[in-house]
Amino acid sequence: MTSVTSLDTPFGPLPALDVPPGPSVNAPLPADRPVRWGILATGKIARGFAENLALLPDAEIAAVGARRLESAQEFADRFGAARAYGSYAELVEDPDVDVVYVATPHALHKEHVLLAFDAGKPVLCEKALTLNAPDAEELVAEARARGLFFMEAMWMRCNPVVRRLKQLADSGAFGTIQQVRADLGFLVDKPETDRLLAPELGGGALLDMGVYPLTFAHLFLGSPDSVAAVAALSPSGIDLNLSLSLGYDSGAVASLSSTMTAWSPRTASVATDTGRLDLGDAFHHPRSATWTSDGESFEITEQVTGTGLADEAAEVMRCLRNGELESPLVPLDETVELMRLMDRIREEIGLRYHADRD
Repeated sequence: MTSVTSLDTPFGPLPALDVPPGPSVNAPLPADRPVRWGILATGKIARGFAENLALLPDAEIAAVGARRLESAQEFADRFGAARAYGSYAELVEDPDVDVVYVATPHALHKEHVLLAFDAGKPVLCEKALTLNAPDAEELVAEARARGLFFMEAMWMRCNPVVRRLKQLADSGAFGTIQQVRADLGFLVDKPETDRLLAPELGGGALLDMGVYPLTFAHLFLGSPDSVAAVAALSPSGIDLNLSLSLGYDSGAVASLSSTMTAWSPRTASVATDTGRLDLGDAFHHPRSATWTSDGESFEITEQVTGTGLADEAAEVMRCLRNGELESPLVPLDETVELMRLMDRIREEIGLRYHADRD
């Protein structure tokens, strides 16, 4: 297998992956000091994010907030945060916090994003952005009305390998895309009160895992024209095992799945009229992909920082340094579009959350 570099590829020289700066709407953050993060919540994803921030020399954790001061202090001691707060309100009001990372369960995102907006803070919010599209639309409208940066933490879209594949696909280098396949799942053996299984917290495979295959398909094919979904629901009503078939007027199709009941392949592929892209286990944060055409295979690699969460944080910081209100890598309109698609899927499989409006 040949490894693709920027100088020797079957597609010719590869252009830079630099993001062209957008319009500067706000005053850029000062360039002579680190970007100061406030981390709202102290769970597993917040810990992973903090570990990745440590890899960025121009980032620091100014403060962390939790429901219990003890939890916040433990997090601060471990990751070097300057201050620890026993409430989210104190965190967002800290004048030394430049941007807030919201890492609470899905059902709490809207409340906590609005809390940060009320304090005048830009926000990076974990995915799925909200429980439904109307709430996502409301948050996006609030961010735009207040002139605040806002982004969903869909780190896959900031991954350098995924960005390279998207760049090549958009250029026509892979030919015409006909099929996209993607799967993400693992066995969730936890109490029903765990956030992954609790309906009141937005539990279920779709919002936690299925959002990745859906985003992957959307990157390469856009919005589907037809959607079919089947799911196995738990006694509490959340989706445990989900299969999706998407159709496009172009003739392309996507086959996607997510599960909390099995150790699924967690792979993805993009099949075209000239070859096939394959992404291995953990396709949603890849370090390489393989392009196969005419019997030859080429490995496409890019430098990923940390687990890839650092690349996401770096994009937020680039936007803030430039005074941009949203990232071109994770456009707010596409985040809302995918929330609408997930609402459509939930309606088909009979899954409702308390935030749904009649």
